[in-house]
Amino acid sequence: MSLENQIYIRKSSRNYLDDEIDMTVIHEFMSNVKPLVEGVNYSYEILDADEVKVRAGWSSPYYLALYGDEKEYGLENLGFVFQQLSLYLQSMGIGSCWVGMASPKVKKDNFVIVMSFGKSDRMTREKSEFKRRGLEEISDFADEKLIPAQLAPSAINSQPWYFKHDGEGFDVYQKKQNILKRQVLKKWNPIDMGIALAHLYVSNEDTFEFYKKTSFDEMKGYTYTGSIKI
Repeated sequence: MSLENQIYIRKSSRNYLDDEIDMTVIHEFMSNVKPLVEGVNYSYEILDADEVKVRAGWSSPYYLALYGDEKEYGLENLGFVFQQLSLYLQSMGIGSCWVGMASPKVKKDNFVIVMSFGKSDRMTREKSEFKRRGLEEISDFADEKLIPAQLAPSAINSQPWYFKHDGEGFDVYQKKQNILKRQVLKKWNPIDMGIALAHLYVSNEDTFEFYKKTSFDEMKGYTYTGSIKI
């Protein structure tokens, strides 16, 4: 099953089996993964459950600790790269979930976020089960090309993306959260933007292009992330 198909059935997994996983599937996929932008450093390490401190009411047998640059597009790139991995793992019968409330017990520099993963029998759902904003709420007009982004997961389901049509493509914006949500989502929402862009990439692998304009429309309540062609 293709990665694109996974978008329409994916569910963040919080229930895992204890089955062992051949970690070479991760290393092999990551050796050829597409970044959002070139030249942005990132890395990962695979950890067992006893190597991770999780501040949630559930746990996983395995975790990925993700590390990234603080420079421009570092967080977006992390979301873009590892959401591709999440979709790939799902296609292999392995569930996953982005976990903001977790960290390695032994932290390294540039640690950003953790992703849980493991064999799971609760990692799919029907499209009708997604709780997402309408297409007309995430763009200047409803466009079915944006359904893959619409279905992307995000921190506390904040769905911070907005797409403005521009010729053959879209200008992409991130919502400015209120002062209370900003304290929680400041780091996570840029990752969410990368996740949504990853969904658009795997759905338009041959045509997807991401770039930054020097001139773009300002939008009240939003910041400009970049532009895409799909």
